[in-house]
Amino acid sequence: MITRLVEDHARTLAADAHLPAFVYDLAALRDHAAEVKGALSVPGAPEIFYAAKANPDAPILRALAPYVDGIEVASGGELAHVREALPDARLAFGGPGKTDDELELALNLDVERIHVESPYELARLTRIAEAAGREVDVLLRVNLAGDRSGVALAMSGPFGMDPELMDTCTDTLTASPHVRLRGIHAHLASGLDASAMAAQSAEILAWGRAWLDRIGHTGPREFNLGGGMAVDYGTPGTRFDWKQYGAEVAGLVQPGETLRIEPGRSISVYAGWYVTEVLDVKKAHGQWYAVLRGGTMHIRTPVTKQHNQPFDVLSGTGDGPEVANEPVTLVGQLCTPKDVFAREVPTGRIAVGDVVAFSMAGAYAWNISHTDFLMHPKPTFHYLAA
Repeated sequence: MITRLVEDHARTLAADAHLPAFVYDLAALRDHAAEVKGALSVPGAPEIFYAAKANPDAPILRALAPYVDGIEVASGGELAHVREALPDARLAFGGPGKTDDELELALNLDVERIHVESPYELARLTRIAEAAGREVDVLLRVNLAGDRSGVALAMSGPFGMDPELMDTCTDTLTASPHVRLRGIHAHLASGLDASAMAAQSAEILAWGRAWLDRIGHTGPREFNLGGGMAVDYGTPGTRFDWKQYGAEVAGLVQPGETLRIEPGRSISVYAGWYVTEVLDVKKAHGQWYAVLRGGTMHIRTPVTKQHNQPFDVLSGTGDGPEVANEPVTLVGQLCTPKDVFAREVPTGRIAVGDVVAFSMAGAYAWNISHTDFLMHPKPTFHYLAA
């Protein structure tokens, strides 16, 4: 549901012809992050490292900084950007295909943990650390098979290492005093509710403990349990149960262990709106369409996830075509039938000149979109503090 602050700003933007626009309610973002932090404040609950890939905008990062323990980045570009926005933040660097330049940058920018994705990456990191005379702390990323049926996205393929491949890392770790193994990283699936997420966390911990025991790893241990907390675009009011998850995972921790998670979408998605306006309303082959300014080149999420992006219609002052009490498909300006925000949804009434505010646009929206396709004007960006 749109907040009053965003609605008022959306109407102002429409009156000033500044649409399409992304509008972020930073107060709402801080409130949500504080709720998550509070739910995970029980002893033994995991640390929170916000996944910058969800939305790396500097105002978003700065708003979240007091409520998270660190930031997870997945490229050299993200690393440099986040370090500039938050000079003192704890950083973890993950993702497949890290280059030598990125690994060297991670050392130079004092990344706290590097999540190593392969034996070859570990060997290259060891060489770079030894040449620089620097010590580096790592987690080895494991890709456990298991049953991931029913998840929104299974992180299979190139991510991390098969369990048997992990064993080939031990000789490198033993031979180099510059690279210190701290524990295990695993991000196995996305779209999990609290119960499923806790069960997956238990699976990761059981495997990771057994593996670290087998290789003779002593001392404190860290387990990064990944992200993937469910976000339901069909029912925006349904939220991941952070209190349940925090309590269940805290019950799994053992003495000498630090747990960590990397939520992204579930943190920032609710604080952003993509605001635009209706350019045309028409009927084609028996189906009503509302053509909106902008398109999914600005907010790719409904295309990639194949869902209806939730929205509010704010009545405008236009005198063009309209439709009432009929299902309407909301589309953008791109010359492709895939440019669809929402398909055959009830709107009550929608007319040319109305403002449409798509909610749940605070994550994986602008930053994953093919923004230059057809060279339409780019949206404006607005960060509302209060």
